[in-house]
Amino acid sequence: MPRKRKQINIALIGQGFMGRTHSNAWTQVTRFFDPPIRPVLHTACGRSEKALRAFAKRWGWANVSTDWKQLVASDEIDLVDILTPNHVHAPMAEAALKAGKHVLCEKPLAGTLDDARRMVQAARRANGRTFVCFNYRRCPAVALAHQLVRKGKLGEIRHVRAWYLQDWADESVPLMWRFDKKHAGSGAHGDLNAHIVDMTRFVTGEEITEISGAIAETFIKQRKRMTGAAGGGIAAGATSAKKTGKVTVDDTVLFLARFSGGAVASFEAARQATGHKNSNGWEINGTKGALRFDFERMNELEYYDATVPPATQGWSTILATESDHPYVGAWWPPGHIVGYEHGFTHQAYDVLRALAGRKPTVPQPDFADAYQTQRILAAALKAAKDKKPVKVSTVK
Repeated sequence: MPRKRKQINIALIGQGFMGRTHSNAWTQVTRFFDPPIRPVLHTACGRSEKALRAFAKRWGWANVSTDWKQLVASDEIDLVDILTPNHVHAPMAEAALKAGKHVLCEKPLAGTLDDARRMVQAARRANGRTFVCFNYRRCPAVALAHQLVRKGKLGEIRHVRAWYLQDWADESVPLMWRFDKKHAGSGAHGDLNAHIVDMTRFVTGEEITEISGAIAETFIKQRKRMTGAAGGGIAAGATSAKKTGKVTVDDTVLFLARFSGGAVASFEAARQATGHKNSNGWEINGTKGALRFDFERMNELEYYDATVPPATQGWSTILATESDHPYVGAWWPPGHIVGYEHGFTHQAYDVLRALAGRKPTVPQPDFADAYQTQRILAAALKAAKDKKPVKVSTVK
């Protein structure tokens, strides 16, 4: 069973783009917040010892390992932070939970619904706590939206529109693991729709009950094979060979849905939406008001109050940088905005609070919560394949 103490030893598995974000978060959390448990950057794990040593030196990890099985079984490790491609989330999480560790896992929960189910079952049998990195919940503006809905500011929710649009996956990008179903499970769907499904579930406080129609499309069906490792970004620095391979995941998935409170919804994810770098957003309309958010303006939350006299109704923009907004009091003066990396620091803070038995700032998804998002993703792909509506209750 994980040790109860004032500090916690962390093992990080994966050293790429997410490795940097999580390492930065574990490093920064005690500099700006005062968590009840202090994180210790114990061991970074990956496939290349040479690359690991450079990574560990830069980010402050005390040790390196190329053997994740041995690492997660070590008595010196308390929490395992999994940042690997989706197809190995399940075996790593299961092994860590069996060894009595806490587990923080990147999204989506797994590459397949079967793997996600196994992870939930393993969590139920384990003593360790589980957490899933839906970090956009921890943007101050999104956390504020969650609080406003809980206070009844929107009334009865009628419409939800959500989108996650990027344009990085053009023909120049080689056949990296994100385009391989065996490793990723799905493409833009699991990568991007997962985030907006989780955010809308989180903000509305309601569940998606039916996928009423869906479409999935792969525009680039062949890509040049990858010959070098990607750098700090999603595909930055990757090089291509002359030979090509088949793309086995979607480039875009759109679907319609129904929420448990009666609202209808639309979701759209695309990785070739020209002109959109990271447009991750939603609009929620209710009988008393509406909210709108886009991560490309992540410090802003738009609010429409339909309860004031018509002469003064209109969209207002809340700059969520005041000290009484979620998380912001630990950072900078009002108007001195926060960025992408801060959501991961907020996540680290709430994980440490939870492990100390304290309430997180806003709810933190565990494996069971993330499994509900995985069911919705699976239902959407089934609806696209069968070309008919799918009740989420039938997808287990």
